[in-house]
Amino acid sequence: MKKTTYALAIAALLASSASTLAADTKVGVLMDITGPIASFIPPLQNAANLAFSQVNEQGGLLDGQAVAVYGDTTGSSQGAVDAAGKLINVENVPIIMGALMSGTTIASAEAAGIPAGVVQISPTATSPAMTGIQDNDLLYRIVPSDNFQGQVLAKMVMDEGLTKVAVTFVNNDYGVGIGGTFVEAYKALGGEVVAEVKHEEKKNSYRSELATLSKAGGDALVVVAYAGDSGGKIVKQAIEGGLFTRFIGTDGLRDEALISDIGAEALATSFFSAPTSPADNPNQAKLHELYTAAYNEPADKPFVDQTYDATFLALLAVEQAGSADRTKMAEALRAVASAPGEKVGPGEWAKAKALIAEGKDIDYDGAGGSYDFDENGDVAGFIGKFVVDGTVYKQVAIVE
Repeated sequence: MKKTTYALAIAALLASSASTLAADTKVGVLMDITGPIASFIPPLQNAANLAFSQVNEQGGLLDGQAVAVYGDTTGSSQGAVDAAGKLINVENVPIIMGALMSGTTIASAEAAGIPAGVVQISPTATSPAMTGIQDNDLLYRIVPSDNFQGQVLAKMVMDEGLTKVAVTFVNNDYGVGIGGTFVEAYKALGGEVVAEVKHEEKKNSYRSELATLSKAGGDALVVVAYAGDSGGKIVKQAIEGGLFTRFIGTDGLRDEALISDIGAEALATSFFSAPTSPADNPNQAKLHELYTAAYNEPADKPFVDQTYDATFLALLAVEQAGSADRTKMAEALRAVASAPGEKVGPGEWAKAKALIAEGKDIDYDGAGGSYDFDENGDVAGFIGKFVVDGTVYKQVAIVE
């Protein structure tokens, strides 16, 4: 009799535990934790974790807690496919926030996310190639395409009076996309590209490429690459060789690791473009206050706003869908991100959850702005111009 009672008690306990676990909902977070943008990652992980913490402190996700399940792409296409495949097939996540780099986002979507019917929302992938992917409405991003950034950067360069530049871009989805767009737009504005070199990643020396780039002169060197890989090496080796003294970079180069490695003085005349938030955005101020309170560090790091927003949107989509049913995520994501609906901002999970429970529409406006997805899962946005200011980057202009 005692054995039977004990067995029943154990069975009840196991059933209770299983019920508790089943109530929690896993959400995928696919990041390039190691690899060429590793130095960007810690504040982005903080931003994503902040969104999960707020959800769990303000009523939870669906009937339980939100559980962040991280995958590391290693900054490579195969690593992205493997990490996304594990999130989808082993962890059974209904939606994925990420990846970050264009190449890892495209690879993971094409080989894992799209075949499995899993929505991905990237906070940072900018390659124009994403627009034309046949994704069955499963691939989204909340930063503008490089078609826009390349055009804006071209105008920034011309506005600086730089009418002759050399250009080098990394041979991947990110570099080829923005590099090609920049060159076309710059020439259309009357600029002269005196030399153009497409370079490979993960080399120790770029001196031969720099020799080609510097032969024809030029007012500056435009570098479209990641500071943690080829971009930082190119800038450093150009300075060491006395080949260029002024550099123009995109968001991949706007990395504080570049300032640490090169020094602020050597970058004093350089400037950089990157997706940014609209001016005087109260939702950005709100997020930065919440972030600083949580981590005791400033939030003005590249893509903190967008990573938080993409994570919050992914969680809102699950709540809006009412379950972890993957087939409902795309419609739910579009519903919570766009008008009509009552405005919801960063940190307002309890408000959003209550409105959804009442059957009311919501419209999330984030730290990075509003996100009205077009038919391709793309958004309009803002590009900022940044200069080096001591050990950090300072935004000096915004283009919508």
